[in-house]
Amino acid sequence: MNAELEHIWSRIANGLAEAVEEPVFRIWLEPLSPVELQGTKLTIAAPPQTRAWVRERFGRALQAAVAAALGPEATVDVVAAEARSAVGRDATRSPQESDRAVAPSERVTAINPKLTFDQFVIGDSNRLAHAAALTVGEMPAQTYNPLFICGPPGVGKTHLLRAIEAYVLAHSPGLQVRSTTGEAFTNDFRQALTSSRIDAFKADFRHVDVLLIDDVQFLERKAKTEEEFFHTFNALYEAGSQIVLSSDRPPRDLQALEDRLRERFQAGLVADIGAPGFSTRLAILRKRAQHDGLQSVDGLTLETIARRISVNVRALEGALIRVVAYSSLTGRPLNADLATEVLDSLYPRAHLRGRSIDEIKAVVSEQFGITADELVSPTRTARVTLPRQLAMYLARELTDESLPSIGREFGGRDHTTVLHALRRAEQRIADDPAYRTRTEALLALLGCASNDRSA
Repeated sequence: MNAELEHIWSRIANGLAEAVEEPVFRIWLEPLSPVELQGTKLTIAAPPQTRAWVRERFGRALQAAVAAALGPEATVDVVAAEARSAVGRDATRSPQESDRAVAPSERVTAINPKLTFDQFVIGDSNRLAHAAALTVGEMPAQTYNPLFICGPPGVGKTHLLRAIEAYVLAHSPGLQVRSTTGEAFTNDFRQALTSSRIDAFKADFRHVDVLLIDDVQFLERKAKTEEEFFHTFNALYEAGSQIVLSSDRPPRDLQALEDRLRERFQAGLVADIGAPGFSTRLAILRKRAQHDGLQSVDGLTLETIARRISVNVRALEGALIRVVAYSSLTGRPLNADLATEVLDSLYPRAHLRGRSIDEIKAVVSEQFGITADELVSPTRTARVTLPRQLAMYLARELTDESLPSIGREFGGRDHTTVLHALRRAEQRIADDPAYRTRTEALLALLGCASNDRSA
């Protein structure tokens, strides 16, 4: 990639990171890479399994970011990663060059300014993890190696990994950094196997100075991927490279992972992050409001949000964004009363317990016009997937069952699948009024009146 294209893509990627929420950027947009700029047309490569979705869902955001960087007449085309050989310099590469992995230093890393150490709010629940991450950023491979950061979703694990990445790139530019997720590592490995590019894959991950893997629990129950990651881990460790991992559980609870991997994960420092306390939540909101230039948000409004949203940082920041957006769209004063009203409607949380998963499955199946067997089947059509995700969400809200238990009740699905379903359902409840109304109707059928719910 030439320097000009690298600079342009860096600006575009930063614009995309600002335009969407961090998890959305990390999952869908971060894997994109520039291929070629011909005149005012920019060609971007996406993983083949997500290209269609990226073009459909993020086409406007991509066009806006490209136009901001190149001018209003600029256009963008998204192609599958394999199609890269048909355009740009890949078309002229020799067979030897085609087999070579793209070195991490040749990639463009989009640093999200919200995910740096300066923007991380320190509290009692994350003090150890922050201190360890900062030390690793300052002295890679000299102190805690590996560093394993664990905690429930949305408490700042990804923030710390990206902060380490940003710090190393800024202060140790000679080091090669590779940042990815457990899911992306798995997908890349599978692609390498099917395309006979396993040597290139190994070089891509093993010839780095710092490797950061987010959501490493995704490797569970994937024997071949675990085997490859085991050898990657050993190669990096023996070469003196820094390894940083994150997971929603500590290594000892990754029971579906091979023992030898769990042992290596526990060999360094395991730093746990818990849900933030009220003072930390309030500090997070203040910093986010300051960063986004939200001068109209007063302290009482922030306190209202901080008291109501205690689950995680992601939900906390999402609540702030939605309250501010509602005020802007309706012209109503941005105050604590408005925050309470918005949160009451956006975050239905049932206090009533005692419902069984079988009751929930029966009600959801009837309301969506499918059978209970379809609800727990492997079918992935939207007709079945949407009610299944909602049923899992209701099972989490209305029962005391753990995520693995819920997964077993829905066709033997694993913990990660249930967690994904919960996130999708929560996002739809917040973003889609029709879906939210349907959720409230199901809660009513299950005996949860709307005034029994709070965030």
